[in-house]
Formats: sequence, structure tokens, C-alpha cells
Amino acid sequence: MPETAYQRVLLKLSGEVLAGEEGFGIDHAKVTQLAVEVKSIHDLGIDIGLVIGAGNIFRGMQAAARGMQRVTGDYLGMLATIMNAVCVQDALENLGSVTRTLSAITVAQIAEPYIRRRAIRHLEKGRIVVVAGGTGNPYFTTDTAAALRATELGAEVLIKGTKVDGVYDKDPVVHSDAVKYDRVSYTEVIQKELRIMDMTAISLCKENSLPIKVFNINRSGDLKKLILGEPIGTLVGD
Repeated sequence: MPETAYQRVLLKLSGEVLAGEEGFGIDHAKVTQLAVEVKSIHDLGIDIGLVIGAGNIFRGMQAAARGMQRVTGDYLGMLATIMNAVCVQDALENLGSVTRTLSAITVAQIAEPYIRRRAIRHLEKGRIVVVAGGTGNPYFTTDTAAALRATELGAEVLIKGTKVDGVYDKDPVVHSDAVKYDRVSYTEVIQKELRIMDMTAISLCKENSLPIKVFNINRSGDLKKLILGEPIGTLVGD
């Protein structure tokens, strides 16, 4: 088995990764494609924690802007992350990967409660752990949940899968002259307000010296290359 750059990782994906052409809902082909990418690194013997957002189903902050109470909107978003997690679990198990969904919100019929020691035990037994329900509290994003769970579970890196191939000084979709960073510090991300993750998540990673790797999840094979140590995406660290 080839040598890998990491042994335990936390992979954070936006809910939009699971959406179809319309950018909403859950597309089976997209979910299967994602599962294939995750399985490719699990087959290398990597311990994998997975946190998925809910933007393909519900966005609490947008709902709050339209008049819904922020707390209500955030809880609905947490429920949407559980739906995404169960879909990804099903796709991974269809490929033969043993997977467990643990939720910060109690939904005993479809997911185990998130307990740190239990999650670590699943990882030690070679199971993929999908962590759903955010932090279980309103006012915290799934980015912050990913940073928190990565720290709790002893991940060596937080990998953020996005639609672009790294961190840029400005939006590369809008600005053709955007410059990509191969490496950037936590402080630069905060000072320049580079929108990789929310500032709470970045601060948590900085405080715990947890590196962040940002890459394009839609490029087939790039996740495996990243795990094998190839210079994929952007590294955020000290």
C-alpha cells in the first residue's frame, strides 16, 4: 500500500456537492461520485470523518433574512445535514464501505448520537464516520462543526472540498485576474477576509494548529492525490 501524507482526516463538503444541475436537492449520480472519491482514500487505510453542509436543501441564514427566526432556521439546516449524511452513508455502503452516521441531534431511528469516544472507536475499527447535525447548537455553521469535530477526533488535517481548486485572493469565478495561493497563514485568511470558511472555524483551527487543505472536490482523483502528498489545492496553516 502506498505511503500517505495523513492517517486520519476530516473531510468537509458543502451540501451543494450533492445537488444536481439545478443546484438544489440530492442527485443520486453526484452522491455516488462523491462516495467513489471517499472510498478511494478509505481503501488506502485512511481514517475518515465526514461533515456535510446543508446548502442544497436549506440555508438557515437566508431563511432568517426572509423573516424566519435565526434559531429556527439553523435547526432546520441541522436536520437537512442529517438527510445528506444518510444519503452519503447509503452510497458508501452500496460500494462496500462500512459507514456510521453520528448526529449531534438525536434521531435514534436513523443515526447514532454523536459521542466522541464512540466516533473514535468507529474510526479505529476502520469505519467511515459521517458526523451530522452540525454542533447541535444554533449560530454555528457546519464549517465550525467540521473544525470542532476534526479537533475532537484527532484529525491531522481538515480537508475542505469546494468548487474551486484552492484559495484565491478574490473570487476566481468573478475575477479573471484572481491569484491562487499555494500556502496561506490563518492570520492572512482572517485579515484579508478570504472566504474559505467562517472566521469562527478558522480561529478554532488556528488555536489548535489544525492545518486546512482546500481543493476542488469535483476533479476526479484529486482527493486521492492530496492524500498521497501531491501538491493539490491550497494549504492553510501557521
